[in-house]
Amino acid sequence: MKLSHRLSNIVKMITPQYVHVWDCCCDHGLLGAEILNQKLATTTHFVDIVPELMQQVEHKLQLFYPLTTYATDNADTAQHWQVHCLDVAQLPLNNYQGRQLVIIAGVGGDLMLQMVQQLIYTHPSLSLDFLLCSVNNVAKLRAMLNANHCQLIDEQLISENRRYYELLYVRRPATNQIKQSSAPLISLLGDKIWQSHCAEQSVVIERYLKNVLIHYRKTANSKSAIDISLYEGYQHIADSLQLASEV
Repeated sequence: MKLSHRLSNIVKMITPQYVHVWDCCCDHGLLGAEILNQKLATTTHFVDIVPELMQQVEHKLQLFYPLTTYATDNADTAQHWQVHCLDVAQLPLNNYQGRQLVIIAGVGGDLMLQMVQQLIYTHPSLSLDFLLCSVNNVAKLRAMLNANHCQLIDEQLISENRRYYELLYVRRPATNQIKQSSAPLISLLGDKIWQSHCAEQSVVIERYLKNVLIHYRKTANSKSAIDISLYEGYQHIADSLQLASEV
């Protein structure tokens, strides 16, 4: 099955350096399957909390991606994929060695925030990469990532079916390595997502920014200091891009 525009862009962002990639809230496993196709990780983990879904995913994996083992001097084996039926916040990351990437897509920003925050708190000794695509409340998610010293690897703004998504690719160093790193933290409102490389992307940026301004203009009326600050921040971006302030 062909990947959606959103999932295709997520896969394109992944750098092939990982021992373990966790495809969380994987639904039908399409994203993880493409990671297998492109050999972007030694082991791809398919994760969802719904048992019926994971049974279907495992059946398809056994059919189309039969497990292959590689003998080593110690007669150990390595699997191409594993299936886990569990809460994303409970990923057993400490049980695995090597660089790990956790991908979470297709869930709301508040739930995603809780998942990522719990993983960071549970595994402070691990350096973890996250590739996140929230369906809403991205500003709150960004604030949490920034407060937890997450460094920006890459970010993209895409449009699919008249909806807009920020793809956030970040690294959270192990706690004892945070002070040693000079890499920039993820910004609160975005940086690279406002940089256009073509006319089509300029349209995506303008429409997304106008939608965000409409949203925070309404919520700022509640006199929330956070919402007012966000509205002013996004308006400053619109001004710097010379977009119309009236939306």
